[in-house]
Amino acid sequence: MDATRLSVRKKIKAALITSLFFGVIYNFAAWYSSTLSYVPSFVFSIEKYIPFLPWTIIPYMTSGIFFSTIFFFCKKEEQLITLSKRLLFVILVAGIFYFLVPLKFSLVKPETNNLWFQFLFDFIKNVDSPYNQAPSLHISFAFVFWTVFRDFKKKWRILIAFWLILLGLSTLTTYQHHVIDMVTAAILAQFTLIIFPIHQNNFQLRNFHIANYYFLGGWITILLSLLLTEFINGLCIILLWPSLVIFLVGYYYQKNHVHFLKDRSGNIAWFKKIFYFPYIMIYWFFWKFLRKNKETIEILPKIYISSKLDKEEIQNFNFNQNTVVYDFSAELEEHTGIKENSKYFCVPILDIGAFDSVNVRKIVLGISGNYEQLPPEGRILIHCTMGFTRSTFIGILVVKNILSLSTEEAVTKVESAHKHAVIPNYLQNFLKTFDI
Repeated sequence: MDATRLSVRKKIKAALITSLFFGVIYNFAAWYSSTLSYVPSFVFSIEKYIPFLPWTIIPYMTSGIFFSTIFFFCKKEEQLITLSKRLLFVILVAGIFYFLVPLKFSLVKPETNNLWFQFLFDFIKNVDSPYNQAPSLHISFAFVFWTVFRDFKKKWRILIAFWLILLGLSTLTTYQHHVIDMVTAAILAQFTLIIFPIHQNNFQLRNFHIANYYFLGGWITILLSLLLTEFINGLCIILLWPSLVIFLVGYYYQKNHVHFLKDRSGNIAWFKKIFYFPYIMIYWFFWKFLRKNKETIEILPKIYISSKLDKEEIQNFNFNQNTVVYDFSAELEEHTGIKENSKYFCVPILDIGAFDSVNVRKIVLGISGNYEQLPPEGRILIHCTMGFTRSTFIGILVVKNILSLSTEEAVTKVESAHKHAVIPNYLQNFLKTFDI
């Protein structure tokens, strides 16, 4: 009973502190803006096509309900602390922008014949500020709310996701915010999720952290597209294409969908090559000009690790039907010469993401089994795109398994041969707990 009461007290305390902080920051910024002789507005040309939908005042108003109750949906103290940090940070940063770059909503709000809706609009007019615009706290809060609700059961999760999306869109259709407010709020929210991650040391949640970087990049690209389209050239709207690609890649990171590009034969369908062209080209550029591991490195007799090989490097390695290749690149298609002249395995792993333990164990045991059966002229090549992390990580586990070494000994052995190896802290921690 005491533990339960303590938990409720903590939730109430977090709710009160956050509400007080919000009240002080929001009202001070609104008061300050009201004292200025001129407060500008920022309106995109496309906003003239946004309809005024009075009924959307209902989802708009529910933001306050979510804000008041979200703390009580937290099940663990770490989740409550992280939620509080995120909300406080969003309020603080938004308040700084309200103070330094005040903006005013400029569209004329039409009257509505529905008395109930009009009552709600009148209420908002009395308690809401027309100045605290970019970034929209309604939008940023919705992102933070979702980090708690996404742990709900599926049917409730879908319903709440739909409602939060409706809430976000209502900021435009109730004529409370401009598009710039919405996009900058999304950027602020994604930045907040990055600097205040939940379960920071949980390796299995790493993909969610990486996805947030992609989502942040997607929102920044949308903002850039809108600004360039408005002030430079309408053709700049094409930047919405790479932004969509970025969002999808972030989604696939959340799902750890390693085959979102390459099929199990290592091929990328033509339509994916077209749609994901921006993503593929960035990795191709990195591979072409920034990789340092351009030579195969022998970590055990007849076992090599490397980056993705180019045509000349393929010729130098002298592939044959007794060569076994494990391709861990999820971004670039394997060279046809390798697939046709070796025993090829496509086992993509997402770059700098989490690894599926079951799949990794299966891969390491498969490589070890093939190594035991290698003919005299056979060799095994393990490679990823850049040759820094994924191939090195698998190489360490293979060495550890084949030679029955400790993790530290296997790491030392591989790093002594591969001077460009990159084993980040999250992988070092994972290696210490992973057992074949």
